[in-house]
Parts: sequence; C-alpha cells; structure tokens
Amino acid sequence: MSGASAEIHERIAEEIGRLSDDLIGLSLDLHAHPETAMNEKYAAGRLTEMLHRDFTVEEGLGGLPTAFRGTAGSGAPVLAFLCEYDALPGIGHGCGHNLIAAGGIGAAIALRRAAPELPGTVSCIGTPGEEGAGGKVLLLEAGAFDGVDAALMFHPGDTTMPIRHATATRQLVLEFHGVAAHAAASAQDGRSALAAVIQFFTGVDALRQFVPESSRLHGIITHGGEAPNVVPAYTRAEFMVRALTGDVVDDLVGRVEAIAAAAAAATGTTVQISRGLGYSERKNNHVIAGLVAGHLRRQGVRVEQPVLRGGTGSSDIGNVSLVLPTVHPYLQVMDSGTPTHSLAMTEAVARPRAQQAMLRMATALACAGADLLADPELFDAVRAEFATRGPDLPA
Repeated sequence: MSGASAEIHERIAEEIGRLSDDLIGLSLDLHAHPETAMNEKYAAGRLTEMLHRDFTVEEGLGGLPTAFRGTAGSGAPVLAFLCEYDALPGIGHGCGHNLIAAGGIGAAIALRRAAPELPGTVSCIGTPGEEGAGGKVLLLEAGAFDGVDAALMFHPGDTTMPIRHATATRQLVLEFHGVAAHAAASAQDGRSALAAVIQFFTGVDALRQFVPESSRLHGIITHGGEAPNVVPAYTRAEFMVRALTGDVVDDLVGRVEAIAAAAAAATGTTVQISRGLGYSERKNNHVIAGLVAGHLRRQGVRVEQPVLRGGTGSSDIGNVSLVLPTVHPYLQVMDSGTPTHSLAMTEAVARPRAQQAMLRMATALACAGADLLADPELFDAVRAEFATRGPDLPA
C-alpha cells in the first residue's frame, strides 16, 4: 500500500494555495452570517455557488432545503467530504462550523482539480442542522449516503487529534400541563406545571448518583410560567441524555421519562414528552485517520495521541460512522483550554490562526482522499477495518 504519489500531494497543496483567499473569505463570511440549525439558507447558497464551478450540484438533498451534494467523476470508490455550517443560538459560530464548511469544500475542490485522472467519484455533501436537528441522521434515512464508500470531515478544537470518542445522545422536550389559578386568592384550585418541572429536575438530580460516570443528564427550562401571581398552567423543558453507547442512552431515557411521569403524578399535572433524533456513538476509521494525521505532520502540525476517557460531546457524524468508514479528526485552532460552544471560541475561529489551520486540514483531507482513490489495496484495508473494529470507547 503506497497511496497517491508525492506529485499529486504537491499539486493538492498548490491548489489549496490558489484557493486560500476564497476559502478564508468563505469562512469569515459564514462567521459573519451565523444561521441556526436547518435555517442555513445563506451558507448553503454560498457553498453551492462555489461548488458549481467544478461539480454537478444537487440542492435540497434528501428533502432538506439547506442540504446539498456536489459530485465530480464517476464510478467507485465514492469519497464524500462533509460540510457543517449551522451556528449556535446566541453565540454564533462557537463550534467552528464556518471552518468545517470551508475546509470540507476546499478539500473536495482541491482533490478534484489536482488529480482528475484518479478513478472514482469525489463528492461534497452539505449536512445541515448538526446542532441538535440531526441533519446527517435525516440524510441517512433519505438514502443520501447510499453508495458512499468513505466520509471525511474534521472539527475545530483546542487540540489536534486523529480520532476521538463521542457519546451517544438523545434530546427530550417535556411539556407539563396544569391548571391556572390565582396564586394567592384561589391557589387550591390550581395545579402547578412549574412545580412539576421543578420536581422533574430534582428527580433527575437524584438519579445522577446511579448512572455510569461517563453519562450526562442536562437541560434547561425554556418556559416557566407567565406571571408570579398565576399558578402556571404550562411549562416546557429541553433535556439531553448522553452515554457511551446508544443502548445505555435508551435505558437512561426510559428512567428520565419515568421521573417526568412521577413528577406529573405528584403535582396533579400531565406531561407530554417528545423524543428527538438519536445521535450514535462514533466509530472512527483508524486507517483513514492515520493518513490524515500523516499529512498534517508533513505540514509541520503537531498531532497528539487521543485520550479516550470520560464524557464528551456528541455529533450526528456518529450515525454515519456506524454505516460506512468515517473520519472526524480534531484540529487545534485556538489555545489549549479554550472551551467549545463559547463566545471565546466564536472569537477564536475568526482569527488568522484558525484560517491557516483550516487550510492545512483541507490539504490533509484532500491528500488522504487521493491516497484512497489511487490505491485499491489501501481502500481494502479501510473496508476490512470497518468490518472488524467497533466504536471507539474509553477503557
């Protein structure tokens, strides 16, 4: 197994160099126009506009208005570079999806332009709504990943790592319904939905001692009532249940829902529970991850060994990774210790340091893609590992 030639790798680096101003401009433009999950009309338009120069583009992929797929070449194998471009409510691109989008599209374009002679198909798939809406889950269900042989993307962070484990998760929306009454004159006629949701959170706190250490139970009250002198007839909470595997999540979801039912019964209210899409644990393909890491090191990037320990975040890339060989390496774009999903990260991912790191990752992803297209034996090793290795879990 040898991968693509050094000449192809050099041509890819040159293409990224030629694209650099456009990619940085794209990243900063998306950063300046943050859009929340499934509302990414501006971002999808900017990305598809850039893809149209080299790819046949399908918009509204899988019935999702802001999803898309660009395709170039033909036949197998089919490589898909994935883009995310949704932002977080209130803090904008505090997860760095502006960099993911620019780097993913840059890798796809650079590979196609630098090595059109390689066999197979290069694809760029725009996956909206990673922040809770499960765009990749919906695209999987719609068949958008059918026929894809490998998926490649990356995520910004405070450390560069070829792999990382991730927790499975499911989001719950809980709506408690009571009876309104004057909180002083006729409180006995009321049934407090606020008391119910408070009892629910108290019950979950009691549960925490009896769940695996790596599990996470967390949420917010999004509606707590209308006025302090009215017994609240309606409250609403959003909650997330995380664990190392989907099976454990399913078990914990049942226990959390039982607490909600008990809280409703204790307060004379009723509860309506809506389950969101389930995000799966992650199964990293170590063969492809090793290729990406090697191409990062070739550019002078320090790549650290992953620490598979404790609870982590979740992403719908996990669902894709259980279906086909997938990589989701992490790229340092900010100082170590900078928290994700924070205003500090929002600021960091717009700085020159982050843009230059994104260009290096785009180069590494494209070079890894070239290796896979150029060497059938290498792709055989990828498929063999996928067939035999399970998800990455902490020891």
